[in-house]
Amino acid sequence: MDLYTHNSLHLSRLTTKNYSTSFSLGVGLLKKEYRLPIYAIYGFVRVADEIVDTFHDQDKERKLAEFRRDTYQAIVDGMSTNPILHSFQWVVNEYNIDHQLIEAFLESMEMDLTQKEYTPEEFQKYVYGSAEVVGLMCLRVFYKDQDEAYNALIQPARKLGEAFQKINFLRDIHSDYEERERFYFPGVDMHSFTNATKKIIEDDIKKDFDEAYEGVKQLNRASKLGVLVSYTYYLKLFEKIRKTDASNIFQKRYRIANFRKIMILVRCAIEVKLGLK
Repeated sequence: MDLYTHNSLHLSRLTTKNYSTSFSLGVGLLKKEYRLPIYAIYGFVRVADEIVDTFHDQDKERKLAEFRRDTYQAIVDGMSTNPILHSFQWVVNEYNIDHQLIEAFLESMEMDLTQKEYTPEEFQKYVYGSAEVVGLMCLRVFYKDQDEAYNALIQPARKLGEAFQKINFLRDIHSDYEERERFYFPGVDMHSFTNATKKIIEDDIKKDFDEAYEGVKQLNRASKLGVLVSYTYYLKLFEKIRKTDASNIFQKRYRIANFRKIMILVRCAIEVKLGLK
């Protein structure tokens, strides 16, 4: 690997660590050869998300269009002067990531520019593009040139991304609505969000988690611990939100304390080492 690519990948690593300690924790438990490629995927996703969520004093539509153009040009050229895009194109070309996954992701980011409420069909499209495809990109890194194993895990990988994203929606429901005027869950009245409504959403998430777990158990040993820790972290966050009254969801952003994260890591490491997971 040339110095510029190496440097770009480590900038994506730094970006990941600065934005998400939880995700970084999971990536750090992967086999070493997987870590930089996964950081590169996250770095790409993070920059696109920043464009649509925080660049309020910029022309977001133009910036996202430029980002889309530069992404595909980087993939074609095999390089970019933007280190985040350079590291991402390296992963795409090195691991033969399907360009349709990239397109679906960018389409979901475009939806965030204008979409405030969602129909069931739009919701599924958004969740697929914003979360499921990211899991599929990571899965391809875990199973480079192993199409049979990759294809067998596509559905549980999608369900894991779907579960994570729906929990994010619940956790961030207040800021999404107050700061961005977005409400993702279709057919739900924001102003009459009851425990019954919350339970319907949670039952749906529970099904996603159950299906995803079947895939987590089948992952190769090199990737299992990192994914299991992320799965367990989100499961604990989900359990915390389930115990919360619907009216309180809008009052605070729920999280897992750092010492609990460490306990999750230790427990998962022991379970994987003993072959219990």
